Amino acid sequence: MAKRDLPKVNTTSTADISFLMLTFFLLVSAINTDEGIQRRLPPMPKDKQDIPKVNERNVLNIKVNMFDQLLVNGVPMANVKELKNHTKQFMTNVSDDLNMPEKKPLPIPEFGGEILMQSKGIVSLQNDRGTSYKAYMAVQNELTEAFNELRDEFSKKKFGKTFATLDQLTKEGVQRLIPISISEAEPSNYGGNK
Repeated sequence: MAKRDLPKVNTTSTADISFLMLTFFLLVSAINTDEGIQRRLPPMPKDKQDIPKVNERNVLNIKVNMFDQLLVNGVPMANVKELKNHTKQFMTNVSDDLNMPEKKPLPIPEFGGEILMQSKGIVSLQNDRGTSYKAYMAVQNELTEAFNELRDEFSKKKFGKTFATLDQLTKEGVQRLIPISISEAEPSNYGGNK
């Protein structure tokens, strides 16, 4: 008896089909990308004499320890959600409290040279090396939201519309008046190791 050959399946186009399927899935899939935190860093001072002196009353010191606990100007803050309103109150200093930021006159060319009062307030943020990423981002989100709300409130009061709906030139003026003044110190190990 003669040995019969088994019929073979033609696989010459399998590689082409696999390549087309791979291409199809790459084209129709959404690829999420993390953009990070948008901050513009100030230019480095040329020498130590160029480092500006900052009055202590103008600084809102925020520290986050390795247990993700907040310390705001030396006082514990139980809930990170309180940070937004605390930052807004600090930056606006509506009652001209001597323990809160000073204000300085600032001409805004985008508003026709109008001179408005700008806060000298700065938020100084320092994390522990053991701070969780979740806590770090929660603090960053609250601080960013505080500055965004300050811009929005000013825009509604001055122009009758939200910051997002302003024309580009007016937006630049609002950003000049209310900059995102967040200074991030290098993380420390003040909480020890977990």
